[in-house]
Amino acid sequence: MLDLIGDRWSLLILLVVGQGTHRNGELKRRIGGISQKMLTQTLRALEENGLIERRDFMTVPPHVEYHLTGLGASLQQAMAPLFGWVDREFSAVQAARAAFAARGQAD
Repeated sequence: MLDLIGDRWSLLILLVVGQGTHRNGELKRRIGGISQKMLTQTLRALEENGLIERRDFMTVPPHVEYHLTGLGASLQQAMAPLFGWVDREFSAVQAARAAFAARGQAD
């Protein structure tokens, strides 16, 4: 489970899907930098583990939506303090990275 929720993209996807039902294209736009292949793989892993649900409307063009399951919502609730910390401290982490990079260039 830690491998699943600790990878680079899973928590971001859970955070976005936790804000409401989303289609694949919306997810890709909201999660900058993720490839379509990685998005698909991560969505499948989250679905396989019961954290999100995929609803295929069986239309042409394809219409597929993703939303959290009860299990996914409980994980999101458990992760809320971490998400809050990231939101509060993101600028401090960016400043630390910049200071570190500046020290490295001075050497």
